[in-house]
Amino acid sequence: MMSEMTRWIDLEGAVNARDLGGLPTRDGGVTRRGRIFRADNLQGLTPRDVDLLVGELKLRHVVDLRSNAEVSLEGPGPLTLVPEVRHHYLTLFAEGGRHTDVEADTIDGDRVLPWAERVMDEELRVTGFYFGYLRDRPSAVVAALRAMALDDGAALVHCAAGKDRTGVLSALALEVAGATREAIVEDYVATGERLELILTRLRGSDTYRGDLDSRPADDHKPREKYIEQFLGVLDDRFGGPMGWLTQHGWTTTDTEALRSRLRD
Repeated sequence: MMSEMTRWIDLEGAVNARDLGGLPTRDGGVTRRGRIFRADNLQGLTPRDVDLLVGELKLRHVVDLRSNAEVSLEGPGPLTLVPEVRHHYLTLFAEGGRHTDVEADTIDGDRVLPWAERVMDEELRVTGFYFGYLRDRPSAVVAALRAMALDDGAALVHCAAGKDRTGVLSALALEVAGATREAIVEDYVATGERLELILTRLRGSDTYRGDLDSRPADDHKPREKYIEQFLGVLDDRFGGPMGWLTQHGWTTTDTEALRSRLRD
């Protein structure tokens, strides 16, 4: 269950689930709890987890950012059998490993096209990888945010680890909702608190084990500079995340819908 003092959602079959509510906003408020959640892979949810999410937390929309290969290899998860829950499959494609984004920090420099004129240090490789989601699948990014804004129950966005793809979409949603940059960074790095549990869980799957075993656990840690640089480049090139969204079909109505989910 989810306590009043924490954003974490304690599940038996997932280890990186939390609420996007309870974070400070630029106007002095806080984001609303119980509306939008983020998580790692949902394949292992138990009947108790399903009851908690669907019954108590009123989950009605799952935004699945995994690749087609991941979805196929992992098979249908428990929530796909729940008629009340609608799944939105919106792959972001640009995976660094064979099937996943768990090696986002090892991507080759020649894949990071927007940053060719910059010095390609480790942090910029991750930032460029994140921008690759927006570059390669802008329609999926916008559609995912719109699905998260649907108001007939709670929504949950997830990928495999709930770190990179989910981290980018969560950051964009929080930006639209008016969260402070400090809060967005705080939410992103919170995954590090559960990193060992996440990696242990993913190594139990043939789909992900090969992408993980070649790197020490610390290399997968979400660091503040990764998301700060990603947002900073959006600021520099588009006038901020809202500028990028507007260029790709995001409307004032979309903004109002998502803000109404995460704000009082």
